[in-house]
Amino acid sequence: MTAGRWTQWDAARAALARVGVATAALALPLSAFAQVAGKDFEPDEPVRWQLNMTPGVTHTAQMAYDAHMFALWICVVIGVLVFGAMFYAMFAFRKSKGAVAAQFSHNTTAEIIWTIVPVIILIVMAWPATTKLISEYDTRDSAMTVKITGYQWLWKYEYLGQDVSFLSRLDRNDDATRQSHKVPTLASNPHYLRDVDNPLVLPVGTKVRFVVTADDVIHSWWVPALGWKQDAIPGIVNEAWTDIRTPGIYRGQCAELCGKDHGFMPIVVKAVSKEEFTRWLAAQKAKSAPAATPAAPAAATPTAAVPAPVASAPAANAG
Repeated sequence: MTAGRWTQWDAARAALARVGVATAALALPLSAFAQVAGKDFEPDEPVRWQLNMTPGVTHTAQMAYDAHMFALWICVVIGVLVFGAMFYAMFAFRKSKGAVAAQFSHNTTAEIIWTIVPVIILIVMAWPATTKLISEYDTRDSAMTVKITGYQWLWKYEYLGQDVSFLSRLDRNDDATRQSHKVPTLASNPHYLRDVDNPLVLPVGTKVRFVVTADDVIHSWWVPALGWKQDAIPGIVNEAWTDIRTPGIYRGQCAELCGKDHGFMPIVVKAVSKEEFTRWLAAQKAKSAPAATPAAPAAATPTAAVPAPVASAPAANAG
């Protein structure tokens, strides 16, 4: 086989490989949809052989998922058209059939087409992405506000206006296991290094505003199921919001390298019904309220005897 034939064969194999990649990309969203519809799908936990991002449990997460799928389908269509045209051109207009390569150099029409079309595609993709991004930072009409403060290496949560605050750190059992150098199994501790002593409790179906800051170094508060990540920076207050739709436990972690125990700074959000949240909040208020000091009994004081009224003598009649 001549060198020219080998070159053509290598080019054909490369084209077939590109077609295979495009086909795999086309099948990717379908497998993701089947995965979402499965019985064992959990939005906060990774799934074995997972290929696509998850839709999450909030409006923000759903917007990110929709934007991702929209861009992915556009990329799939572009890939199929481009690689399909390449595959067809390489086999239908090959040199062995006497085809002569077309010259596109300084072709004004071609240059206008491959400039205008990508610009239109970018505008089509940028418009929904921009509107969704603006919506992600719109914290108006929030029903409650939670302040998150990052420390080395724990989180502090404050329910503003409710006089409820607490610290949330790595579960003590997990911390003890970590320092003992024992290797836990998935069966014995499925959430090793991902549990905390005090989870952040939030009501479902409620728009919750977050103000995020830090007290020492830069941290980053991140729960994937909520669909956003916000840096906690000393001296700066960042905002975010969420509205959890499904009750459950959602886990995350600090996503900014913040020191030696950065890997042991988990986040746990417990989403409950509004009624259960009201009861929990009342219990927290009662727990943090100062104990009432019993009043000292008043000293007994002798009661002064009140003299009985003296009846006045009747006036003598003038005789």
